[in-house]
Amino acid sequence: MSLIFTFHSAATWALVGLIWTVQLVHYPLFAQVGVESFKEYHKRHTNQITWIVAPLMLSELLTAAWLAFAARQDAWFMASLVPLAFNWLSTWRVQVPLHDKLATGFEVRVHQRLVSSNWWRTVAWSLRGISLLCASATVLK
Repeated sequence: MSLIFTFHSAATWALVGLIWTVQLVHYPLFAQVGVESFKEYHKRHTNQITWIVAPLMLSELLTAAWLAFAARQDAWFMASLVPLAFNWLSTWRVQVPLHDKLATGFEVRVHQRLVSSNWWRTVAWSLRGISLLCASATVLK
């Protein structure tokens, strides 16, 4: 198994753990912060989580591109590219705009949409991780 594939899988599985933590811990706690403290809390949350999310997502994307074009084209790996594309699209077209709305202050409906729409990313990253496990199993045969 290549070093790039190992690095790619590590980035994906770090994101799987992170998305479940955000989905089950961080986002639900947004509703508990309080209206008067929410703007500052949200600003700190987004600034600090970006230092974790951005390098992992970029690493995942760049190593996926490397593997897709240069090295690895088995069915499981190629299938994992669908949820990868979905996660990028969802992040920039759904989650970022919702966070932008929450940056101006807590709104129950926006928060609920953030939590409910993020389940799609949670499932997609989990499927990516499982697909990569299957891809690595085909290499080990």
